[in-house]
Amino acid sequence: MRISVKALSVLAVMASATAAQAQECGVDFEVWRKGVADEARAAGVGERGLSALAVADIDTRVLARDRAQGVFSQTFIEFSSRMISDYRLKQGAANLKKYADVFARAEREFGVPGPVVAAFWALETDFGAVQGDFGTLNALVTLAHDCRRPQLFRPQLVPLLTLIDRGMLPADVKGAWAGEIGQTQILPTDYLLRGIDGDGDGIVDLRGSAPDVIMTTANKIRHRGWKAGQPWLVEIRVPDDMPWDQTGRTNKLPVAQWSDWGVTKRDGSPLEDHGLNAGVVLPMGRKGPAFLSYDNYDIYLHWNQSATYTLTAAVLATRLAGAPAYDKRNPEPGLIGDTMKQLQQKLADKGYDVGGIDGILGAGTREAVRQEQIKLGLPVDGWPTPALLGMM
Repeated sequence: MRISVKALSVLAVMASATAAQAQECGVDFEVWRKGVADEARAAGVGERGLSALAVADIDTRVLARDRAQGVFSQTFIEFSSRMISDYRLKQGAANLKKYADVFARAEREFGVPGPVVAAFWALETDFGAVQGDFGTLNALVTLAHDCRRPQLFRPQLVPLLTLIDRGMLPADVKGAWAGEIGQTQILPTDYLLRGIDGDGDGIVDLRGSAPDVIMTTANKIRHRGWKAGQPWLVEIRVPDDMPWDQTGRTNKLPVAQWSDWGVTKRDGSPLEDHGLNAGVVLPMGRKGPAFLSYDNYDIYLHWNQSATYTLTAAVLATRLAGAPAYDKRNPEPGLIGDTMKQLQQKLADKGYDVGGIDGILGAGTREAVRQEQIKLGLPVDGWPTPALLGMM
């Protein structure tokens, strides 16, 4: 199944909605629901989809989960050590073998290697075992009506109602608290536009069909910009002294330049120069694990904006592709919980945009730390330490 004319027409109608309508939030719920119904009707949603919307309601459990994503306050080593389990490695290898022909077809058509798809499949639902028990429509209604991040969730409502209206999903479909559906937790827009009938039964079933899941997930990743035949992540060894201010995912330099500065593969052998640029990722500073990240790694951030999650997913994919467990090395103690919040407050007081005082080392906080390290004459690795907090 490929992208249908009807699916494209739904998205076209959605795109034509006014900015005010798309961003509307927090008003009287019934008034808001009517606005969604009008938008859905204009997009061609019929009685089945509109009837589902008519009984949808706010789920306070969803709001609680949205406010409490404390898992991302863990360090990369803590999070990845828990998520890259022996079970997931064994099941991943078994599924790569069991569905080898489907994975091969997905890579031929979309250029995405099997281990990359399998890693998301593992992390999201343990290969379909845990797909979530939240009502998807209620979850999206809740998050779209709420004013914290409506721009992320309102655009998913009409596609979900379209899927329900066409009988592709039941009105009471269940999934993750943030509205994702199926074995790799696909949002309704991707389900509608990227869904692939991998097993040839005429139905795109992302909850029960592994071939559909594999093909659709590869299609989604390709459409985010994946470059066929290129690497995504390689573990490296960094020297004790180098231009640390040149590190960071977004500062991509020729691989030859990193080699000139003494960066090698983990085993000490020279880096492979594919003629590509890459950035050095130091999730826990210059004394912790180190990776060379290519353009394909950036695609992971289209899946999830948490650097901890995305690096874990990318590392798991390398493990499923045959790489050994990464070297944790000996990182300096970092800041967690209240001490991280203290640092974020100090940075915010200095005018940095840290994205909120939440105790999570996000991109904004990490960049602010780098800027302060430059000012203080410290090695610039973006890793907040008690010493840095004391100096501020």
